[in-house]
Amino acid sequence: MTGLSTGVIADIIEGAHPENPVLQILTMKRIPSGAQERYRLLVSDGQWSSSFAMLATQLNSKVATGEISNNCIIQMNRYVCNTVQDNKKVLIILDLTVQQSGEDVGIKLGEPVSYDPNKSRAQQQPQQPSRPMPSMAATSAPSPRNPLGQRNTPNLGVSPAKTPSGGNVHPIASLTPYQNKWTICARVSNKSAIRTWSNSRGEGKLFSMDLLDESGEIRATAFNEQVDKFFDLIEINKVYFITSATLKSANKQYSNLNNDYEMSFNKMTEITPCHEVTAIPAMQFNFVPLDQLESLEKDNILDVIGVCKETMELSTIQQRTTGRELKKRDIQLVDDTNREVRLTLWGTTAESFDGSQQPILAVKGARLSDFNGRSLSLLSSSSFQINPDIREAHKLRGWFDNGGNNSETINLSNQRSTGGMGTNFKVFSEAKLENLGSAADVADYYTNKATIVLMKKENSLYTACPTESCNKKVIDMNNGMYRCEKCNREFDTFSWRLLLQANVADFTDNQWVTVFQDQAETLLGVTAQELGSMRENNPEGYQNVFTAAAFQSYNFKFRVKMETYNDESRLKCTVVACTPLDPKEYNRRLISEIKQMSGQA
Repeated sequence: MTGLSTGVIADIIEGAHPENPVLQILTMKRIPSGAQERYRLLVSDGQWSSSFAMLATQLNSKVATGEISNNCIIQMNRYVCNTVQDNKKVLIILDLTVQQSGEDVGIKLGEPVSYDPNKSRAQQQPQQPSRPMPSMAATSAPSPRNPLGQRNTPNLGVSPAKTPSGGNVHPIASLTPYQNKWTICARVSNKSAIRTWSNSRGEGKLFSMDLLDESGEIRATAFNEQVDKFFDLIEINKVYFITSATLKSANKQYSNLNNDYEMSFNKMTEITPCHEVTAIPAMQFNFVPLDQLESLEKDNILDVIGVCKETMELSTIQQRTTGRELKKRDIQLVDDTNREVRLTLWGTTAESFDGSQQPILAVKGARLSDFNGRSLSLLSSSSFQINPDIREAHKLRGWFDNGGNNSETINLSNQRSTGGMGTNFKVFSEAKLENLGSAADVADYYTNKATIVLMKKENSLYTACPTESCNKKVIDMNNGMYRCEKCNREFDTFSWRLLLQANVADFTDNQWVTVFQDQAETLLGVTAQELGSMRENNPEGYQNVFTAAAFQSYNFKFRVKMETYNDESRLKCTVVACTPLDPKEYNRRLISEIKQMSGQA
């Protein structure tokens, strides 16, 4: 192919859909739009030009890297042209290939005239190109990939969908709260169960769904009457025409969809199944590798993909706020960064999940937690696919089946790794020199081999609420009953809980640390219940437990964070994991570090 696709802009604006047209980007203008910026383009085919062109947000990175620039020549692989307010036509470029850089072209090609859809072509009398068109290389460029990692296929004659009334469909990316009448054609990629609420303003119910088209995604929620009207109609993976809904700013605390807005159905909303053949993808992911989780803030909503390495038994816990029982199941995900993390499934999803064949899980919208390391949890709005047919899943399966299942991994959740505690190894002097944990509201983690020097026996035990997952200190009522202020209940028994203060040291420095129940039981070699019984009935045995634990060495994982209490800030160091020292593995790590420092590795 040589030259631009002359005259193609007029064809597109008049409703045609030429395959892979070649245009020139003359200028770009950045348009701030909430958290996600957009780019408006002036494009030319050498004969006609249009300033009503937009770049899909997934292509912003090409602008940032300079791949897309003024005067560059592009081939549009996927695009839509829709009518918006005031009967304006907007061309949204969804995927493109840069055929010549703006630096190589350097000039505007031809003498293009701005095309006016309200006038005939003859009335506008555009000038024919007076400058030579650049020669495009005849060699075939690599086929571009869509956001799912699959290769884009040519347009096989599938026309853009039309609304039931015959009008134009708006792309999701073009929706704003300032539009009144619009219709989108979107696939339902996720649908929640019906949830209820009750507060001072009354009671109600709702359900939400994630909608997807070629331009982007958006979250939609139905309330009360709309739940009755639409819940049974909506099916996951089906395509629907949706007309009119209330648009508002998206609450990013509960969604990681790449859209500044979300929609709520109202009395004017209409939903009609679409039976046409469309090119709408099934689901979009923005995967975060597991080795990046420790650098992210807690409560982030993100997408991950991993192999289900291990599946735990189904368990039941009591919800603190309502007291009702919840089913949960923990699984271990691992990826090719040799990191693994715990993912918690809830409810019917936990009950029905089968991880016996170690499937690939592509998870969308999981919440990140920093409790006891890093872990993930599904939300009501989350979704996942098992063994999806996407490039990332095939790559991960190949890695796992060809040796990855035997690789040494670092467990971000509790460091229950094979052969070690992690790669972020630092001695105490290094951790203090680097001021780990001093950044506001950000915790740092590191591992170290250290020896217990001293443990404070005083106040190392306390009487706690016997309710599972509560563990708050109880008040002795001196009548045989114990009161938990959090649960607002009295019990005739209690549980012993450990909260240990210890001083640990390596060859460079020492550090006071806080050790909670599980890790404290590991260091002392007895359970909290056993230790509590000793304190009451066997003081000598109680003393011997602490004496035996002193001067023992462990692999520790520490969490350090600056905390403020009574307007005083101090650095708190907590043990989040500990394992007995394996001399062979410890020596192996030392030999590896020696080789690295000497340039032999």
